[in-house]
Amino acid sequence: MRQHNILLLTIAIVICITATPTTAREAVSTPTGGFKQIPDINTQEIQEIGKWAVAEHARQASDGLQFKRVVSGMQQLVSGMNYKLRINAVNGDGKEGMYRAEVYDEPWTQTRTLDYFVPTN
Repeated sequence: MRQHNILLLTIAIVICITATPTTAREAVSTPTGGFKQIPDINTQEIQEIGKWAVAEHARQASDGLQFKRVVSGMQQLVSGMNYKLRINAVNGDGKEGMYRAEVYDEPWTQTRTLDYFVPTN
């Protein structure tokens, strides 16, 4: 009986040793929660988030910036959704420009924050 237990223990150790490197490699090479390209930037939801970002920036900066459209972006699923958006907007002088915005959105709690907003040109 003792030999049987030692044999089972040895088999279990060998299985753990051979399985661990593969599992560890997969964990390192598979990013979770990373930013991914937004598949369709033209959806009403994405354009609305971009419009909100410009309006929130204009409210904070009092600079009269007006939204035109979101031209590209990435999203990251967290407890809500993080967005990195590239936005086309028009300043108070009528000059068009590109801006980068980062927005956190959690619709079920009606939470939306503008984390970052800067011109890119």
